[in-house]
Amino acid sequence: MATVVSVNLSEKKTVRKTPGTCGTLVVGSGFEGDAHAGDWHRQVSLLAEESIAKMQAKGLDVDAGDFAENITTTGVDLVALPVGTRFRVGGTLLEVTQIGKECHTKCAIYYQAGDCVMPKEGIFAIVLEGGDVNVGDEIVVEGDAA
Repeated sequence: MATVVSVNLSEKKTVRKTPGTCGTLVVGSGFEGDAHAGDWHRQVSLLAEESIAKMQAKGLDVDAGDFAENITTTGVDLVALPVGTRFRVGGTLLEVTQIGKECHTKCAIYYQAGDCVMPKEGIFAIVLEGGDVNVGDEIVVEGDAA
């Protein structure tokens, strides 16, 4: 079963997010109180715990939120979800808008390991139906957007 491992928020951009147990998604914006929330195509970022484990295997002391992802997941192949895929996280509904990202400046993780998983394995989504997201919430793929 695919689930939420951590909900991560930060008040500033370009910093690691603080892991937590819950957050509130706002339609058309993202997580309430998060620096990346706003009216754009990258309202929510997701990264799999399995991706973080790859960096830990390289000797890095990293965990949920360290890649600035909002939701850390387990049990779902995020990068296999095509743009337009809609999925539920608890009672919310998100739509994939971007897979991976270009890193314009190399982060501290890149300099430590010579690599970073977020640009290749992170995904971004918009919020179609808001509500609370909690650790342990199930993630259910609904299908492609119409």
